[in-house]
Amino acid sequence: MNPIEASFREAHSCLDEFMADELHYPRVQLFADKLAATFKGGGKAMSCGNGGSMSDAMHFAEEWSGRYRDERPPLPAIAFSDPGHMSCVANDYGYDEVFARQVQALGKEGDLLLMLSTSGNSPNLIRAAEEARKAGVATVGLLGKGGGALLPLCDLPIIVPGKTSDRIQELHIKIIHIVIETVERALFPELYS
Repeated sequence: MNPIEASFREAHSCLDEFMADELHYPRVQLFADKLAATFKGGGKAMSCGNGGSMSDAMHFAEEWSGRYRDERPPLPAIAFSDPGHMSCVANDYGYDEVFARQVQALGKEGDLLLMLSTSGNSPNLIRAAEEARKAGVATVGLLGKGGGALLPLCDLPIIVPGKTSDRIQELHIKIIHIVIETVERALFPELYS
């Protein structure tokens, strides 16, 4: 089998494995329900991750403040990805605090924090989850490799299969898109009529 076909088959296998566990469907629905309730209640969505997961966190946020498929009002969402903030905090407090300081500055009860991690062991995400808990911010973790140390700190962890970060991130972005559509269907049903 050539490497291209092998990669597609591996990605397909990861999705099949995720879909075979019927417990995942209600967890993804709960993520969408929590997010819809956040927006309805006047709260905001915040997101963070490292590397490719940061890119996915940014993608998640822009889908709300921009648009997904069709025109609708923007919704309050921010990804913790500002390089000025990150270099300042990393320099003054250490890299482990870059997301925690954002939660302290912006997070309030009624908000939701999405954390993306392929391992679940990033110290800066663990610190963000700890600060979110103190602030009464709901936490959702899109995780891989068993969930790691972040697992018990998430109000709603969703662990996807995959041996490598790329396969895990592919499922994370699939979940993000499905949640966005589900929330839009709840808040803006006219977009889907």
